[in-house]
Amino acid sequence: MLEEIELGAKRAAGHLIDPSNHFEVTGLGIAPLGSIEVSRVHDASTWRYRMSDIIDQLNEAGTGLLCEDPSKFGKVMILQVIPGTQGLYGLVVWFFAIFRMGLLSGTLPQLTIAQGMQYFVACLPMALGGLFSAIAQGRVAAGSINILAKKPDDWSKGMVLCITVEFYAILSLLASMLMIINISA
Repeated sequence: MLEEIELGAKRAAGHLIDPSNHFEVTGLGIAPLGSIEVSRVHDASTWRYRMSDIIDQLNEAGTGLLCEDPSKFGKVMILQVIPGTQGLYGLVVWFFAIFRMGLLSGTLPQLTIAQGMQYFVACLPMALGGLFSAIAQGRVAAGSINILAKKPDDWSKGMVLCITVEFYAILSLLASMLMIINISA
C-alpha cells in the first residue's frame, strides 16, 4: 500500500518539479496528496472488500424489507443514504483545501514543501475518520433496518444510533477544516 501511495505521489508531483533543480519537489506537488491520493487508502484491498461487504449487507437488508413492505421506502432510503455522507464531507474538505491552496485562482501557487505537508496532514482526519466512521455507520444502519422490520414504531431508535456514529464523522470534518484554516499562506 505504501508503494502505491509513493507511486501516486511521484506521478502527481512529476510535473510539479522546480525547473531550477530537477530533484526538488515543490509544496504544490505534496499538498493535493492529502485530499486526492489518501483516497487510495480507501482502495486498499482489506478496506475495499470490508466496506463493500457492509454496503451489500445494508442493501440486502433494505431490499428484503421493501419486498415485504414497500410502504417503508422513505425510512429505508434515509438509513441507506446516511453512511454516504462521509463522502460528501470529504468532498467539502477537498474543495476547501484546493481553494485555500489557491488552485482555483487561475494561477499556479508557490507552496513550500512544509505547506504542502501541512495540507496533506490537515486532510488526514477527514480521510481516516470518514473511512472508519462510514464502515461503522454502515453496520449500524443495517441493524437499524432490522429494527424497522421487526418493530416499525421504534425505527427512530436506530436513527439515533446512526446519528451517534455520524457525530464522529462531523468531528473529523471539523478537525480537518480547522487545520486547513490555520495553515499560513
